[in-house]
Amino acid sequence: MNLFHACLAMTIATVLSAGAAAAADYPAPKQGDFIARNFKFHTGETMPELKLHYTTVGEPTGQPVLVLHGSGGSALTMLTPAFAGELFGPGQPLDATKYFIIIPDGIGHGKSAKPSDGMKTAFPKYNYEDMVEAQYRLVTEALGVKHLRLIIGNSMGGMHAWLWGAKYPTFMDALVPMASQPTEMAARNWLLRRAMLETIRNDPGYMNGNYTTQPPMIKYAVAAFGLASAGGTLNYQTLAPTAEKADKIYDARINGPFHADANDFVYQWDASHDFNPSAGLDKIVAPVLLINAADDERNPPETGVTEAAMKRVKNGKIYLIPASTQTRGHQTTGNAKFYSAQLRDFIAATAK
Repeated sequence: MNLFHACLAMTIATVLSAGAAAAADYPAPKQGDFIARNFKFHTGETMPELKLHYTTVGEPTGQPVLVLHGSGGSALTMLTPAFAGELFGPGQPLDATKYFIIIPDGIGHGKSAKPSDGMKTAFPKYNYEDMVEAQYRLVTEALGVKHLRLIIGNSMGGMHAWLWGAKYPTFMDALVPMASQPTEMAARNWLLRRAMLETIRNDPGYMNGNYTTQPPMIKYAVAAFGLASAGGTLNYQTLAPTAEKADKIYDARINGPFHADANDFVYQWDASHDFNPSAGLDKIVAPVLLINAADDERNPPETGVTEAAMKRVKNGKIYLIPASTQTRGHQTTGNAKFYSAQLRDFIAATAK
């Protein structure tokens, strides 16, 4: 999925315009809300009522599958033709007539509780551990699920999948983290995030989060991060082989629709700062299929850190999508056509 909001509006528009076709391919999505009472964050802060929004596809009688979205996204960004259209339809790997698909909006995302609802920077600082705890409470308390057939997550959702595997090792039959590494947030991935966040925070219009209009530098910071960390080297070379064509792409990105709230955005991306599942890898007992792209700018396979970490996963393997002009770097896993066959085989192999 696109993980920066400049493209999120276009994604939403595509989903809505394709709604009739999607409904014909798999059961119509249903939405719900859950109030997690007395929710305690890792900071020690407690919210008496934390609203969590979620979407389901299929019937509760099906085998439950948890689908987790990326930073800045929501359940809606997992209902695109390229993802849901390739996975949830009849005969597809996650056929929603057989599986009960659960897609939460993470804390701070979509229609779940977030700073822009009114609290601004008084909203508790959440991290990925908090987001996973909220997902667990939603699945168990709101939906009454006692065991998951599968957890599949993309980007931030893939990072959440690693935490799920260590924190609740017997709660799922299988894990499919995508576009992620089971290692500490570091290197280019954090350097670019930090640069983006500092650009927004140091914009005079941000006013320590007490702005009345969106700080103007946010769209430039987001565009720079997106261009630097997603899209694919070969793809950009194909799309922008000249300065003139590159300028057109940049202008379209900057002048395109942009609807992010700065506080929401800062919280969403800063939540990854302390991500480090390394200590829990030995606790994971479910089979793991890690799906990454060879040209993923945020999780480059050539560093060797992912391969080394995977040696500590008892029953894990990596499927690396080869780079090509058709792949999109970190965004590649948003298109399930690149791995639907591998996912189907993995699901069949982990059936009990």
